[in-house]
Amino acid sequence: MMIYPTMELLDGRCVTLDKGNLDAPMIWHVDPVETAKGFAEAGAQWMHLTDFNALQGDPSNDELVENIIRSAGVPVQLGGGIRTRERAEYWIEKGAGRIVIGTMAAYDPAAVAELAKYYPDQIVLAVDVCGGQVMTEGWRKAGAWTPEAFIEAFENAPFAGIIVTDIDSDMTDVEAQLGLISGLAEKAKSPVIASGVVRTADDISRLKYISNISGVLVGRALFNKTLTLEEALATAEATAEPVAEFL
Repeated sequence: MMIYPTMELLDGRCVTLDKGNLDAPMIWHVDPVETAKGFAEAGAQWMHLTDFNALQGDPSNDELVENIIRSAGVPVQLGGGIRTRERAEYWIEKGAGRIVIGTMAAYDPAAVAELAKYYPDQIVLAVDVCGGQVMTEGWRKAGAWTPEAFIEAFENAPFAGIIVTDIDSDMTDVEAQLGLISGLAEKAKSPVIASGVVRTADDISRLKYISNISGVLVGRALFNKTLTLEEALATAEATAEPVAEFL
């Protein structure tokens, strides 16, 4: 299972948000570029990057994002405010390994399905769920889709993955989050990447045994230091089945 160390940017700084609340970010006093390099040095094969300014239509982080893509040493899966084909192609040309699309997919699914066919294995669908509905506009607006219907609408699109986030559940209710994610993973044709469910290595251990879960985003736990990236990567490695010895 792939571990995606996750960085979220707001006004040029690394942050984490409580259920997408931009008014009260937790700010981490670290250098974003050096932190990204640290992910690679620890052994990560990918990283995930979300630009919260771009979610609001503000391109002020673009130069920093480009610097991270260029300097990280691992491919970057980029999300945040990518709501047109032109914006997606801009970041692909800048070297992003994958582009994460949510709001555009909810409003213009045909365009996103076409984009996925044109860039196979480079487009990731974001399914952000709250109250049984897919949320758009950076978790601020309820869309017209149920998560099941949203995933079914793209069953023939060659996505690199589908990121599922249960916004509704508090981090203390990981069982509910795992239930939602595992249910959606059963319906998805593309591999599912879980988001928002990792506090400790034990959570990664449980995710390993859910069918069609190909990876997990790990951000807050790394910055909170409840989990190291080295621990996360080691836990995610395939475990050899025990072999009986015959005498």
